[in-house]
Amino acid sequence: MIMKKVTLLLSMVFVASATLMQAQQTEKELKQEIKDKAIKEARKEAKSMKKDGWSVSQGSLPLEKILENAWMKQYMEDEKGNPMYITADGNGVAQTKSVAEMQAIELAKLQLAGLIQSNITSIVEANIGNAQLAPDDAASVTEVVQASKNIIATELGYVNPFFKIFREVNKNMECQVRLFYDVTQSLEIAKKVVKKELKEKLEMHQETIDKIIGIDK
Repeated sequence: MIMKKVTLLLSMVFVASATLMQAQQTEKELKQEIKDKAIKEARKEAKSMKKDGWSVSQGSLPLEKILENAWMKQYMEDEKGNPMYITADGNGVAQTKSVAEMQAIELAKLQLAGLIQSNITSIVEANIGNAQLAPDDAASVTEVVQASKNIIATELGYVNPFFKIFREVNKNMECQVRLFYDVTQSLEIAKKVVKKELKEKLEMHQETIDKIIGIDK
């Protein structure tokens, strides 16, 4: 009887170990597959960009490596298989690098805010039914949410570009930046903005607002 129990225990340990090794191998293979995709996309993109005159600042990582890291970030997913980051690009043209960079960041941030606003709009539209709003009230809520883009952009503050590249165009400097922002964090900011706007502009009760933006009590 003791031998049977020991054999069964050893079998369970072996199965568990084999399952863990298989899971680790699968995860390792997945990471390698993502890296291979990122390298392939980065080389293709870098080749096209260099042909168009783009380059990195002195002391920066090579363009290929920067793009590879960016593609890796774009491929990152959470446990549910959803993208972990929102991505936005921006361009600016000015007489100096610094001004062109500032313009590019602001444009990218507005694009980022637009994507975040689009995400929160989808959430709100899906939850409006749960709040049992009258048609006119539902329309007002949608209008407030769709007008929240600039406020969200302000709440984001300064977003550090993942990369910056430059080229000379007609004696001016052109800058292109790419921004990444955590999806979960971005939705928290959007919910905070929409919550405040609905309370101030439509004077809604807190319970109704929570239902609209998907906060369960």
